[in-house]
Amino acid sequence: MFVSLQALLWGTVAGSALLIGAVAAWWLRIPRVWVCAVMAFGAGVLVSALSFELVLEAFTMGGLAATASGVAAGALLYFGANALLARRSRKRSRTQAGSSGSSSGSAIAVGALIDGIPESVALGLGLVAGASVNPTMLIAIFVSNIPEGLASSADMKASGRSGRSIFALWGSIVLASGLAAFIGAIALEGMPAEVLAFTTAVAAGGILTMIADTMIPEAYAVDHDYTGLLVTAGFLSAFSLHALGG
Repeated sequence: MFVSLQALLWGTVAGSALLIGAVAAWWLRIPRVWVCAVMAFGAGVLVSALSFELVLEAFTMGGLAATASGVAAGALLYFGANALLARRSRKRSRTQAGSSGSSSGSAIAVGALIDGIPESVALGLGLVAGASVNPTMLIAIFVSNIPEGLASSADMKASGRSGRSIFALWGSIVLASGLAAFIGAIALEGMPAEVLAFTTAVAAGGILTMIADTMIPEAYAVDHDYTGLLVTAGFLSAFSLHALGG
């Protein structure tokens, strides 16, 4: 139970970056180019973290078959959920005149929830496998969550949505992230290595698909030529942290 409570704590901490981004968007006028720059950097951090902290760890625990099938399953799960929610969002936006900003912000929030679940489960799995939180993964998730909260909240604020509803939305997503880590730790504690490897790889596949579908395209739409450099800088920063941590 102690491990699961730790997972709840760290899952909530990682998710709280979404709320920090929302607060910053509400009180500050941050240029979109800076939001996307942080998003590109966060994407690079996540790529490094899932490569060395999730996929490699899954392979070490359960072998190639469990790892490859988990990554594929995670990618398909994220793709299917994202496609379904995007279709519903488009239908809803057609019926709401003048709500494009709110619809865009809400879509980003839904995306944050979709990728927040596997990220939080990955944190919980790290605790189950290693008895301590993975600092590289925690930092990667935290950094990548800030621009999502910023971009989404800025869009919803511009469309006239109230601060109370925006913060309530992000608060519920933060709570869901903490609960995902908590439930993941409880459900998977004591499971065979192959099961842990598969589940870890599922989280990696979902996160990688989210990066390719959402974070990098959104960053490139604004930062253009600098996106690749920022992604690389994020990757090298996280890799250096991993290497220095042993």
